[in-house]
Amino acid sequence: MKKIINYIKDSYNELVYKVSWPSRSELTNSAVIVMIASIIMALVVWGIDTAFENLVKLFYGLLN
Repeated sequence: MKKIINYIKDSYNELVYKVSWPSRSELTNSAVIVMIASIIMALVVWGIDTAFENLVKLFYGLLN
């Protein structure tokens, strides 16, 4: 039980005193970059999906 308590204390001390947390502006900038990248990736996936949908429709349209 003593090992667990020491582990928790060491973890707390490391999180409070050794970890460098980002500032609010750094966090905001990172969030904006992630949102923009997510939108771009979603548009790319949508474009590829639409292209394949049209190809399949064309392929099955030729078979009928």
